[in-house]
Amino acid sequence: MAPYESDDNTNEDLRTGRRKAARYVVPVAVLGVAAATIGLVPAFAGSGDPDLPDITAQQLIEKIAASDVQQLSGTVKISTDLGLPNLGGGMGGGGDDSGSSADPTSKLLELASGTHTLRVASDGEDKQKLSLLDKAAEYSVIHNGDEVWAYDSASNEAYHMKDSSGAAEKGTKGKADDVPATPGELAEEALKAADDTTSVTVDGTAQVAGRDAYKLLIKPKTSGSTVGAISIAVDSKTGLPLKFTLTPASGGAAVIDAGFTKVDFSKPAASTFDFSPPKGTKVTEGDEAKAEGPADRAQPKGGEDLGEEFQGLNVIGEGWSSIAQFDTGGEGMPSESSDAGDAGRFLDSLGDHVTGKFGSGTVFSTRLVNALITDDGKVYAGAVTKDALVKAANAAK
Repeated sequence: MAPYESDDNTNEDLRTGRRKAARYVVPVAVLGVAAATIGLVPAFAGSGDPDLPDITAQQLIEKIAASDVQQLSGTVKISTDLGLPNLGGGMGGGGDDSGSSADPTSKLLELASGTHTLRVASDGEDKQKLSLLDKAAEYSVIHNGDEVWAYDSASNEAYHMKDSSGAAEKGTKGKADDVPATPGELAEEALKAADDTTSVTVDGTAQVAGRDAYKLLIKPKTSGSTVGAISIAVDSKTGLPLKFTLTPASGGAAVIDAGFTKVDFSKPAASTFDFSPPKGTKVTEGDEAKAEGPADRAQPKGGEDLGEEFQGLNVIGEGWSSIAQFDTGGEGMPSESSDAGDAGRFLDSLGDHVTGKFGSGTVFSTRLVNALITDDGKVYAGAVTKDALVKAANAAK
């Protein structure tokens, strides 16, 4: 099927479709954490592209917006390659003195690097389950009504709290929603960028987990972004995003690759969402963890808000080339010539030293996001190239 370029005159319609698209995300967040990564596979799989009726980009966005999938189960994978070391260290670390090893807030950060296998299930807004599998161990988060449990089989620890936040009524929005985890959430974030700086096309069809799907292709029109393209496979029947792939402008493997490997849209068994901690399990109550957790200990002395450490957050530019700029209110990174000595040399080895009208600083890079920290404590960060950061810093002087 040939691509269909979106009409530039329909940008307002695209924006309307984006706003509506917020409704389609399957509500599988627990603890206010968007914890349901619905799968990732290394490439589109299938025995040939299905022959589906032609559809425009606008019609496909509207199909996503109209999707209302509430029940599903499946086996999934998540693969993320930012060029960073693995953040998880595997399951079964047994926790530490700072809290429970079963706390989802930190446990699910493992999904930010490497490849992981998961099982997911959802039955409406108040019943979800996510299980992260690792060899013989399993980590599960279960949301059933007003009960939320997380269990780490390797350490035999559980984390429990009451869901009194009304997450379901609020569309499962929680404190970790700014870190999209599901193909649906990732697609929603990508669609927010579908403005005049974006090319949105239908790029043929594919089969994902045995389902016929359209491929929506999103590409920046402007230069300077590290994003090459985003491909979203959309189920032709339900409108649910089945797969999300973000490739960098620099080429190579995908930075994020997300999609179902198996999916079933029938109602999961009620027992799927039942949980009682096994005998001998160490149980941590959520309120206790909040009172004693590392987040509280990390607050600056004197009780001031951590956000006050960053002065005047600004956004430079728009769309794909936007850059966040703020002032740390202090000095920049220690240099080799500073009193920091070895620390300065170590940090210099991790980044690239740059100079310009702004002075000098260090650029720290991943395969997607780059950050410039100037010697006088200013930070410029975004999914843009190193040259774009230096240009922004020069213009700000």
